[in-house]
Amino acid sequence: MASSKRQLFGTDGIRGVAGELPLTMESTFLIGQALGHDLNRRISKPQIVIGQDTRESSEWIARRVTQGLISSGSSVDSAGVITTPGIAYLARARGYAAGIVISASHNPWTDNGIKVFSADGYKLPDDEELAIEQEIFAVLQRPRGSEIERTSSASTLPGDAALRRAYVEWLAGAVGSDFSGLRVLVDCANGAATAEAPELFSLRGVNAAFLCASPDGKNINDNCGALHPETVARTVANSAGQYDLGITFDGDADRALFSDAEGRVVNGDAVLLLAARDMHARGLLPNSTVVATTMSNMGLEIALRDSGIRMLRADVGDKYVLQEMLKTGSTLGGEQSGHIIFRDGESTTGDGLLTALRVMDVMARTRKPLAELIADLRIFPQKIQNIRVREKIPFSEVPEIQREIDAASAELDGNGRVVVRYSGTEAVARVMIEAESEEKMRSLVSRISGSIKNALGA
Repeated sequence: MASSKRQLFGTDGIRGVAGELPLTMESTFLIGQALGHDLNRRISKPQIVIGQDTRESSEWIARRVTQGLISSGSSVDSAGVITTPGIAYLARARGYAAGIVISASHNPWTDNGIKVFSADGYKLPDDEELAIEQEIFAVLQRPRGSEIERTSSASTLPGDAALRRAYVEWLAGAVGSDFSGLRVLVDCANGAATAEAPELFSLRGVNAAFLCASPDGKNINDNCGALHPETVARTVANSAGQYDLGITFDGDADRALFSDAEGRVVNGDAVLLLAARDMHARGLLPNSTVVATTMSNMGLEIALRDSGIRMLRADVGDKYVLQEMLKTGSTLGGEQSGHIIFRDGESTTGDGLLTALRVMDVMARTRKPLAELIADLRIFPQKIQNIRVREKIPFSEVPEIQREIDAASAELDGNGRVVVRYSGTEAVARVMIEAESEEKMRSLVSRISGSIKNALGA
C-alpha cells in the first residue's frame, strides 16, 4: 500500500486511542517490527533506546514495540519512564541507532502514541516517516500469527536508571547559575516529569515543591500540567508570596508553561521574548533571528522588533519550527504552547525541563522577577472565526473575499495580522485577526467572514 501522503504519522509521531488501530496489541508489534526492518536496511544489528510516559497503556505498548524490534534483529535498551526529550538526548549521546518514545504528550490518558527519533536526536523528516509507513503497510499485508506468538512471552527490558540519570546530569550541567534563592512550585502533570524533575531540581539546589507528581496511569494531564496552567498559577497566587515562580509541564515534558509570582500564566510567546533578549545580549542569537509559528501573537513580533530581533513564522508543530531553525541557522525557536527549542547547546528538540532551567537562569543572573522580564509584551486581541463552505476555491480567485482581506491588511498597516485559510481536514474557512483593539479585531473578522459566507457559504 503506497501513498505519497503520510497516513499514520502526524506532526508528532503515530497517535490514537490505546487498544484501537493503529495501537492494538498486534499493530504495535508490527510497527516495532517495521521500524526494525527499516533500521536493519541501513545499520547492522541496530541498537535502540525506548522510553515511555506514565499512561496505563504505555507499558504494554512499549513491550509490544520492543518485541517487534527484537523480532527484526534489533536490540533494545529501556529507560523506563522518561521524558520525550530524554530519549532524544540518549539517542544522540549514547550512539543509539534510534530512540522511541511511547507517549501521547498532552492528550488524555486513554490515548497513546509512538514517537521516533533518529540517531542524531532529531525527529524523523516527513519523507522518512512515509517510507516507514510503507514498510508498516507491507508488514501488515504479510501472513502472520506464529511470529507474534513466539515473541509474546518476552517482556520489556527493565528501565535502566543509569540512562535516566545520564539525562538528568546533562540537564543539570546545561546552565551555571545559583538557583538556591529561587522558590519554585512545579506541576509534573502526573506524567513523565515525575521521573526526573525532583532529582534535577534537587541537584541544582532549587527550593522546589511539587504538584501532580503521583501518577496512577489514568491521571496524566487531568486538570493539571501545561494544558491547565491555571492550576499551578492559582496555587502560586494563593500562596501569600511563598513562590517566585510556577512551572508546569505536559505529559511527556517536551514543553513547559509558567506562572509569575502573582499567579499570572506565562506562555511560550513570553518565554521566547525573555530568552531571545537574553541570548541576543550575549551574542548567542545568530542573525538576530527567532523562529515562532503562525499561532504566535503579533505582540511578540512587535516586542522582538523593538529589541532589534527578527521573528520568522513556521507551520504549527515544533518539528516544523526546528526545520526552519536548521534552514536559517537560528538558535532559538518555539511555540506559544510551550515547546521551546534551544540550539545554542546540544538540544535537538523541545525540552520542558531545559526550558525551565533557562528561564530560572535568566531570572537568577538578572535578579529580576519573571513579570518584570516580560512586562512590555502586549498581547494583541485575537479572534478565530470558522465558516463552513460548500467548496474550497482559492481566496485570490474570489474578488469580493480578496478585497476584504487586502483592505483589512491595509487598515492594520503592520500593527496586526490577517490569516485566512482553509482547514486541511474540513470544508471550513478560518479567519484569524489580531489587532490593537478588540473593536477593530471584531470588525475585521466580521467583514471578512461575511464576504466568505456570501460567496462560498454552505
